[in-house]
Amino acid sequence: MKLIPRNYYNNYLDDFFDGFDIQEENAMKCDIYEKKGAYYIEMDIPGYRKEDIKIEAIKGNIVVTATRENQNKEEGRHYIKQERSYGKIQRSFYLGNINDNNIEATFKDGTLKVVVPKEEEKSNKKFIEVK
Repeated sequence: MKLIPRNYYNNYLDDFFDGFDIQEENAMKCDIYEKKGAYYIEMDIPGYRKEDIKIEAIKGNIVVTATRENQNKEEGRHYIKQERSYGKIQRSFYLGNINDNNIEATFKDGTLKVVVPKEEEKSNKKFIEVK
């Protein structure tokens, strides 16, 4: 009879689910609401610093990117389990007509708050005279 270490199956199944990136998707949960002529985004980004976060406004889209380097690259460490993710995580939202010159953002206690003012909707209609 061959003995198998007790944690063999647990480690095997943990490796099986590694490719699904569930952790990264859950790392940026957010609420978006509209109030008084602006959109409000409240996003949880735990474990990051404000210097790690970049916000871009591109044609009505708001793109939030957070990048974190692995600080635990100490020689001689052999991890049994490593669940914290490193690298880049990103989310984007289409909000439509926004005033991208007056966007404000604050980051405190792992929560990013972004205020995106709305811009009056421009009419792209052009009436053509029928002759």
